[in-house]
Amino acid sequence: MRLLFKLIVLVAAVAGLAAAAVAWMPIPLASSPLDFHIERGSSLKSVARQVNEAGVKVPPLALEMLGRVTRSASMIKAGSYEVHEGVTLWALLAKLTRGDTSQGELAVIEGWTFRQLRDKLDAHPDLRHDTAGLSDADLLRRLEIPESHPEGLFLPDTYLFDKRSSDIELLRRAYKAMQTRLAQEWPLRDAGLPYRSPYEALIMASIVEKETGRAEDRPMVAAVFVNRLRRGMLLQTDPSVIYGMGSAFEGNIRRRDLLTDTPYNTYTRPGLTPTPIALPGTAALRAALHPAASEALYFVARGDGSSQFSATLDEHNQAVNRYILKRAPQ
Repeated sequence: MRLLFKLIVLVAAVAGLAAAAVAWMPIPLASSPLDFHIERGSSLKSVARQVNEAGVKVPPLALEMLGRVTRSASMIKAGSYEVHEGVTLWALLAKLTRGDTSQGELAVIEGWTFRQLRDKLDAHPDLRHDTAGLSDADLLRRLEIPESHPEGLFLPDTYLFDKRSSDIELLRRAYKAMQTRLAQEWPLRDAGLPYRSPYEALIMASIVEKETGRAEDRPMVAAVFVNRLRRGMLLQTDPSVIYGMGSAFEGNIRRRDLLTDTPYNTYTRPGLTPTPIALPGTAALRAALHPAASEALYFVARGDGSSQFSATLDEHNQAVNRYILKRAPQ
């Protein structure tokens, strides 16, 4: 029995030395950099297998032994990881226990439509595409969003996420971010604005977002539309008409398009559109809630991204003549 005990101790010592030697040697990788994913709730044995199957050419038993010797088996965190050529077993285990996960990134741009956002999500290689095949209505139900239309409900920002995480979770974060921003900004709004709810302010912000060529013009653009609402004037904003045309829009808006009634045609219907027409950013929302102090009722593009604002129709016609008609082909 004493001899057997000594033999066991010797084998354990040799194994420990072998594990220590292996722990400091670079691990062969199937490619570099190499991405792999550890599933939530995985045991140390399962982690070792997942790492090996992903292309980290280390015997699963070696990672298991090192995890047990260092008592870090229960400290490994789920998520996506990236390793590079030259990584050692020790460095790999340290990365797993720190939760040093690799992240994907998606920039959601102000002025995108929800359709564009879904297209970007569908094409992103680092996301799990759980929304594929879902209608917008089904998606809203999955996200437990009470609104019946998704447009404008998701805050433009740059979102970081664990690779292979669900696109539904990213949308949930963007929705919550917009709700938080509305809750912060709505109580600070200027007095006397013609909005009955934060949602109507969001609609206005989306129109301001689509109509603004330069960031500094947003408060003036908002002032024009707020002034028109207050006077009962039609908003007459081309981006809303284009939105209402959907896939029928071919790149140019024509006079007959302005006369064809849709729920989003602000040349034929008074007031705000029934929903936002794009994803507005924070700056557009603040402009909608704090429009410039101005009597302007009209604006026209100058051709350099900025706009010329006018308080009367006569001034506006002069601006059109100066900035539009004089640029037309002779």
